[in-house]
Amino acid sequence: MKRFFLLLIVVCVAFSSFKENLHPYHVGSVEFNYNQKTKTFQISGKFFLDDMENALNKKYPKSLKFQDAKGREAINEAFKNYCADYMKLKVNNQFVKINYLGFEEDSESVDVYLESDVVNQPQKVETSVSMLYNLFDDQLNIIHIIVNGTRKSEKLTFPNRYLYQQF
Repeated sequence: MKRFFLLLIVVCVAFSSFKENLHPYHVGSVEFNYNQKTKTFQISGKFFLDDMENALNKKYPKSLKFQDAKGREAINEAFKNYCADYMKLKVNNQFVKINYLGFEEDSESVDVYLESDVVNQPQKVETSVSMLYNLFDDQLNIIHIIVNGTRKSEKLTFPNRYLYQQF
């Protein structure tokens, strides 16, 4: 009987620690896609929902929840400010303003959508992406830059946040 209770305790502890680390990898992706018609970069990012929620709550002194309809306006504002702080774009040696459009969420991930101001003929593209670096020192962000159908991708790991591509 003692062995049964000991086994039960071990199983409970194992499952409780597993729940805290649902995904031991901290990975996100951001795509900068140049649209020739609008002459803007359409930017989208995908991150684990719980990681982004924790990063926002760490940066801003509020209790923000993605899947809470009442707090949607507050989390939208916090996410907008977070993106402005942790994502930058420079094209042809000029900083380009990035405009926050919004986000979508599902049970496991959150997608963020942004768009740059107008840019003519991007040849040199530089990005600074440090999303979730305020939360994890093992964060990996996969960055894709697409210009005129040419895709260039790199992995950025903490603390590296800068990517430079020539087109």
